[in-house]
Amino acid sequence: MAAASYIEPIGGGRYPLEVPRWCSDERRPLLVTPGPGIGRDEIARGTRSLWRYGAALPVAIDDPISLGEGCTPLVQRPWGDLRPVFKLEWFNPTGSFKDRGTTVMLSFLRQLGIDAVLEDSSGNGGSSVAGYGAAGGLRVTILAPASTSPAKIAQVRAYGAAVQLVEGPREESEAAAIRQSDRTFYASHNWHPFFLEGTKSLAYELWEDLGFRAPDAVIMPVGAGSSLLGCAFGFRELLRAGQINRLPRLYAAQPLNCSPVDASFQAGRDTPVPRPVHRTIAEGTAIKHPMRLREIVGALRESGGGTVALTEDEIVAALRRLARAGLFAEPTCASAAAALDRLAASGAITAGETVAVIVTGTGLKAAGTVADLVEREPEA
Repeated sequence: MAAASYIEPIGGGRYPLEVPRWCSDERRPLLVTPGPGIGRDEIARGTRSLWRYGAALPVAIDDPISLGEGCTPLVQRPWGDLRPVFKLEWFNPTGSFKDRGTTVMLSFLRQLGIDAVLEDSSGNGGSSVAGYGAAGGLRVTILAPASTSPAKIAQVRAYGAAVQLVEGPREESEAAAIRQSDRTFYASHNWHPFFLEGTKSLAYELWEDLGFRAPDAVIMPVGAGSSLLGCAFGFRELLRAGQINRLPRLYAAQPLNCSPVDASFQAGRDTPVPRPVHRTIAEGTAIKHPMRLREIVGALRESGGGTVALTEDEIVAALRRLARAGLFAEPTCASAAAALDRLAASGAITAGETVAVIVTGTGLKAAGTVADLVEREPEA
């Protein structure tokens, strides 16, 4: 195959990987050209982290920044008539699935000679970049909304990162980071394509967890879509490599209060469709304008999956139910569990299928909020 490169999906422009960049010349998001995939014999079985799938990356990373990320538990729990398996991503070192993308993104950037980065985040992304920056000897600046939870900011500061609090909505933090990107490299978990090269390890890991076969369906919370696109890319590679014979159906769970992916998918479009936006307890997925909407909708259609938009009450009920099953999740990822009931009721998922639910982050990051929600008496 031809050497991998960055590609701008709309215009088709290509750029070499060895030149550091985070967007196209037209300031559009980039991807990496599709890889051939790997087989089970190419797994580095002696490596107890997602770097066991390093052969699937578009370039060799000689000295990865690793804290043992990946290889997270896959546990089965009854859910009505269903027997789903829950992928517990909070076992990653900084407490969320974001570590999958961060370890690959920052390892690649350091290999190119980048020694200082900035990132905008209101939660898990900033914690992850700060933690891995510390582990890799990089200087890190995190820009976050002034309204960000003090507990999340405390985690970022504990890693030694500089913090800039930005007044206004979440989008203002991103705009401020982009304005500073001419001075410090912008290592954004939303923009940089190598972040997706890390999240695709989810697909490889599920494949190995399940005895080298694909699940029938994967449900995950979706905001900017990095976990969904990572799964899509990974399973496409496995199909291309002849390791699986079909793609699993991918389902995006979103809070109805902020559900742009659901709005577009249900309208049969891959462009934005107006829908009112309100505050949601699933704050990690409260992305009003996901920049990779076209690719997200395309991945859902290709897989034969779909979207589910959940009410706040449905998300709270699922959060409580997860906790009663021993799974202390953050509110954002409870939407994926809530989607199980909807999909089962519609017949989209049946009792005999292997269904994986991605539980993206730990409830410990929002322990007070989770405690209030799960202790609240459900309405009659």
